[in-house]
Amino acid sequence: MKKRQILGATALLAMALNAVSTLAQSAKGQIIDRQVISMNFAGNRIGVSPVRKMVIYLPPGYLTSTHRYPVIYFLPNPFEENYRFDFDHRDAQGLFDLAIAEGVIKDFILVAVDMNTPLGTSWYVNSPVTGNWEDLMIQELIPYIDANFKTFPNRDSRGIAGIFIGGYGAIRLGMRHPDVFGSVYAMHPVGTGTGVGVSMTIPKWDILTNAKSMDDVKQDGGTRIFTTMFQAHLPDPAKPPLFVDLPGRQENGKLIIDVKLMDRFRNNFYLETMIPQYANNLKSLRGFKFDWTRNDANYDHVYANQAFTRKLNEFGVAHGAEEYTGPFDESNWGADGRIYTEVLPFFARYLVFDIDPQIHHQ
Repeated sequence: MKKRQILGATALLAMALNAVSTLAQSAKGQIIDRQVISMNFAGNRIGVSPVRKMVIYLPPGYLTSTHRYPVIYFLPNPFEENYRFDFDHRDAQGLFDLAIAEGVIKDFILVAVDMNTPLGTSWYVNSPVTGNWEDLMIQELIPYIDANFKTFPNRDSRGIAGIFIGGYGAIRLGMRHPDVFGSVYAMHPVGTGTGVGVSMTIPKWDILTNAKSMDDVKQDGGTRIFTTMFQAHLPDPAKPPLFVDLPGRQENGKLIIDVKLMDRFRNNFYLETMIPQYANNLKSLRGFKFDWTRNDANYDHVYANQAFTRKLNEFGVAHGAEEYTGPFDESNWGADGRIYTEVLPFFARYLVFDIDPQIHHQ
C-alpha cells in the first residue's frame, strides 16, 4: 500500500473512532420523577406523608429500546438536602451516562426514593410510629417499578446500594430479603455495631425527657438522630410527643440505662446482632460488599465496621470489606469517586444483564 493510501486509511480510522467517541459522549440517559401513594403510613403518629417521591435514571436509548434492564435501588445519605441531591448537585445522571459510555457498566436503571421522616431517616424499618418503610420498599415500590418500567423482575437483576445511613438500609434490606435483592453494596454504613464510646452518652437526655414536641429535639443533632433511632426501634405509639420508650435517663448527673430496653434496642438496631439470624441469607447473595473511610471524624463508625467484617467472617459470610483513606461523601462522586471506580464495577459483575441469567456466587 502506498504511503498516501496508508495515511488516508489512518485518517479515516481516526475519524471513525472520533465519531464513535462523540456519539458515546452525546448519548444521554434520562431522569424522571414519579411518586406512589402508599398504604403503609395510615397509622403513623408523626405526620409522615403517604406520598413517597422517587427519581429514576433511565439509560441512553431506553425509550426506543425493546430491551429489559437490571435495577439498582439507591438509598442516599439522608443528611443531604433531599433524595434528589445527588442528581441536582453532583450530576449523578452525567456520571452514570459516562460509566455506560466507557463500558464501566452496561445499561441499567437506578431508583432513588425519599425514605425520610419529618425528623430525618426512617432507618428503613416498619414502625407503628413512623410507618412501614420496609413494606413500602418490598411490597409497593419494587412492584411499581417492575410494572411500569422495562426491568428484569428478579433478584439476580436487582441490586441495592446506599451511603452512610443509606448503607445501613442497603445491608439490612439485603440481609432480610435476599429473594428480592441479589447484590448489596453499602458505602460507609453506620449502625453496623457497637463503637468505642457508649452510644447512649450522645443524646441529651434532658431534651428527650422534657420534650413538649418533636421540634424540641431538633436543637441538637445527636439527640435528633437518636430520636429517629428510638422511633424506629423502640416505638411507643401511646407516648407523645416523641412516641418512644427511652432506654436511659439522667439522675443526679449520672446516666442510668434501662437494661431490658437497651437489650431490645441493640437486638433491633445493630446489624451485627442480626448476623446469626440472617447469615444464611447473606451467604445466598450473588455479591456483598461494604467500605468505610478511616478518616471518619467519629471513630465509632470505623471501629464498628472493622468489627462487623470480622463477625461476618466468623459466620462464614463471603463479602468484600474495604477500609480506605480519604474524605467521605462528596468525593464519592465524579470520575475519580468510589461510585464510578468501585460501586458501578461491583454491580457490573454481580447484576444479570441478560434474559437467561447464569447464577454465580462471590
